[in-house]
Amino acid sequence: MIQFRHACLASLAVFFSHSVNAAEVNASASYVLTLGGINIAAMTVDLEDDGSRYRMDLSANVAGLGTLVASGTAKASSVGRSSGQNLMADTFDLETRANGESFNVDVSFAGRDVSAFQVQPPIIDNYDRVPLERRHLTGVSDFLSTFVLKGNGLDKSLCQRQARIFTGVERFDISMSYAGEDEATSPRTGYQGPVVLCTVNYDPISGHFTSSDITTYLAESDRIIIWYAPLLETGYFIPYRVLLGTNMGDLSMVLTKLTQ
Repeated sequence: MIQFRHACLASLAVFFSHSVNAAEVNASASYVLTLGGINIAAMTVDLEDDGSRYRMDLSANVAGLGTLVASGTAKASSVGRSSGQNLMADTFDLETRANGESFNVDVSFAGRDVSAFQVQPPIIDNYDRVPLERRHLTGVSDFLSTFVLKGNGLDKSLCQRQARIFTGVERFDISMSYAGEDEATSPRTGYQGPVVLCTVNYDPISGHFTSSDITTYLAESDRIIIWYAPLLETGYFIPYRVLLGTNMGDLSMVLTKLTQ
């Protein structure tokens, strides 16, 4: 069975990319996650930004899928500054619950550097866990505040980004590349209109287990794609769809509702 907390961190983190300017926003985006065409989770992300401070909240309910994905819940929040070129987190926290067990992460930042973090219960440093080093915790972002992009328009420049991400457990880099343009037309989704496609490369740095099938698969995958849509007229751009090919079928996240 895929452990719920690690599946949550790994799957959500590759969905989120980088960079935001300050703007006044109060929006909510709802998503459905499917594996091989079967619904396994519903997720909502709320964003508030008054032009100088932001708050993002994520809540997810995972229905599970047999022995592959455990059912449970997840909540995460990121709070910090939005007056610069990027969202800059002051704090990040994550809580997951599955099979009667809870898992909690709390991270504090000083600028782009991690100033403190705590994980409960602690991750056991087995022989195959790549050690977290202090140098890995500088110039980083939390994965939730990298959920939205800011750009000058819906064009290829949205995809020309890199991110150094720390989840509280793992450190990895993400690089994005432009893959093309498309049109979202389905009336069953939360947006209809033009979108930009970005491919994502995942590079694990530390904190992961070398024996982890998920980490290995993400690092070797050449089929991680994000379709970005504009968040109305705010100058923000959010994922309309995310696709990750797996040997169990496509893992997909699709925007189902957008309100502001």
